[in-house]
Amino acid sequence: MTAPDTESVSAPRQPAWRTWRTQAPIVAVVALGGAIGATARYAASLWWPAQPGGFPWAIFWINVVGCAMIGVLMVIITEVRPAHRLVRPFVGTGVLGGFTTFSTYAVDIQHLVDSGHPSTGLAYLAATLIAALTAVWLATAATRRVLKRRQP
Repeated sequence: MTAPDTESVSAPRQPAWRTWRTQAPIVAVVALGGAIGATARYAASLWWPAQPGGFPWAIFWINVVGCAMIGVLMVIITEVRPAHRLVRPFVGTGVLGGFTTFSTYAVDIQHLVDSGHPSTGLAYLAATLIAALTAVWLATAATRRVLKRRQP
């Protein structure tokens, strides 16, 4: 089986300078938002540091709250009214993507296991996954319910 010829149905290729000109604002707002989100996460982890061998509460709550905020954002910009084309990359990918963290979560689990606290690491692994998914689901449902009540 061969792949269909996609050249005949695709749009003509734009020059590189034109592609860059349309993508540059998106890259810029993602970078700016990411810096804001990562700074907020860093500040929270300094304010509430994890104790050696203890449950990393700051990163846990950062990920849970960030997932809830993603749920609210996605309902508002996809179901309520169209947003400016840079809102989703700035807030969703940038700010909330920089705020939430999979890498720190994974490193925290590894540190807990390596330092002789595998049960805490396993609890953190499961609790974060369950709480983050529950948070995004609840935030999405609650946002829809609130917005439905506000409609005339």
